Order: sequence, then C-alpha cells, then structure tokens
Amino acid sequence: MDTPVPAMPIAVGARLPSVALKRLGPDGMETLDTAALFAAGTSVLFGVPGAFTPTCSGRHLPGFIEQAAALRARGVARIACLSVNDPFVMAAWADAQGAGAAVEMLPDGNGDFTRVLGLEKDARGAGLGLRCKRFAMIVEDGVVRHIAVDESGLDATSAEKVLAAL
Repeated sequence: MDTPVPAMPIAVGARLPSVALKRLGPDGMETLDTAALFAAGTSVLFGVPGAFTPTCSGRHLPGFIEQAAALRARGVARIACLSVNDPFVMAAWADAQGAGAAVEMLPDGNGDFTRVLGLEKDARGAGLGLRCKRFAMIVEDGVVRHIAVDESGLDATSAEKVLAAL
C-alpha cells in the first residue's frame, strides 16, 4: 500500500490508490484499504479541511447527510467524508452531526490518503497544520468519474453540485 505522491491532484479517469486508514468501528479500531473500499459500484467521496470547523460542520457535511437519500436514489452506494483528523475526532463528529448510516466517516489521521490524492492543504498559517482541500468526487468501480475542488468556501463541492453531476 505504498503509493507514490503524485505531482498533480488526482484527475478524472484515475484509479483511487490503495492507502490504509484507521477508523473507530463498533468493535474498536479497524483498518480500511481505500482501493478496496471504493472498488465496486458508485461512490461519492468528499473531503473537508477539518471536523468541527464552521463550514464543514455548518454546511458541507450536513448537506451530504440531507441529500443522502437523493444520492442513493441516483445509484450511489457509498457516501464517505474524508478529513485529516484522528479516528476518535471523526467518530465524535459523526455523532455530533447525526451522520448515522447516511455518511461514512473516513479519518486520514496522518494525511497519507490526502497526500497521495494530491489534495493536501497547508493551513499552518491558521494554526491548523496540514489538512485536506475541500473536494468532492464521484467514483465508479474505483475510478474517478468527476472531481471538484473548492479553494475557498463551499460551491463546487456541495452535495447539490454532486447530485447534479450524477
């Protein structure tokens, strides 16, 4: 699972790389392989700069929770939220937001998956360290079919924009 860091962000037509992520599951810590997780069917993967941050908690994640049924009606089997936060923070954020089964939380504690996607954001100036850019992608059978990145704010990566791209 040692994937080289790309020179540019992942693009349409690229296969999602295999990276191990740790998540707090019902029976404790579990390891997920990103390539296996998105290998079959249609998935939506969106990334946020940080759990419990204003736009992420106020609009981005809630939008996907609210639109989960509409996304599933369009054939989306998995909706996943990625953030460079540890598994405990992501579990607490999921509970606080009522994500339940609507959105699967993917902690990228070390930023490894974010880095190989080429979607790392340097937020050290704000005291937040290295984070994930705000993005949304549609993945079909492990291959990126649509990707949008918001450099600031929330526009191209909203649940409504993803729904329109399906």
